[in-house]
Amino acid sequence: MPPAPAARTPRAALAELLAGNRRFVSGQPVHGHDVTAAAAVASGDQQPYAVLLGCIDSRVPLEAIFDQTFGSICVIRTGAHVLDRAVCGSIEYVVGQLGVRLVMVLGHERCGAVGSAVDALRSERRPGGSLRYVVDRIAPAVHEVGVDDPDAHPLAIRRHVRRTVATLRADDLLAGPVTAGEVAVVGALYDLATGEVALLPEE
Repeated sequence: MPPAPAARTPRAALAELLAGNRRFVSGQPVHGHDVTAAAAVASGDQQPYAVLLGCIDSRVPLEAIFDQTFGSICVIRTGAHVLDRAVCGSIEYVVGQLGVRLVMVLGHERCGAVGSAVDALRSERRPGGSLRYVVDRIAPAVHEVGVDDPDAHPLAIRRHVRRTVATLRADDLLAGPVTAGEVAVVGALYDLATGEVALLPEE
């Protein structure tokens, strides 16, 4: 694995991400205001220190909520951060080839995709098309927290983040660096009401 830019460690990468979120919440971003083409050109070669896997929700623009500039983070977004081979391969690439030290799985409150999975399981009517794939990947988290639990939606959001983290930590090309402490895979939750990102505690 090539060395990470600026000799970053997983701990340093996480601290920088969370510091960016604090700037965002406080309304004092360093980078968020400069989204011009000139800023993109000035970024030069990419040297990302983290890869974020988040949801497609339009209210959760990952570069903005972490106050990151061009070239600093890699972003992957799918409905409820559902994994497939392309997503896993992309994460393997940035870790193995670009030296990224931190993988963050970011869920968010009131996630519509997780809500769809809860509704589908309760009604016993699975959606058609490729949406079925998304719902089927979220379904285990819903079953684990209990389909009929009144709080199934928020509980399943957190459970699904933890399941995604566990899957990535066990990935064939990530497990070694994770075990060696070279790479960290963490789960977090974004609060739509406050803009704050909170790490999910380990179980």
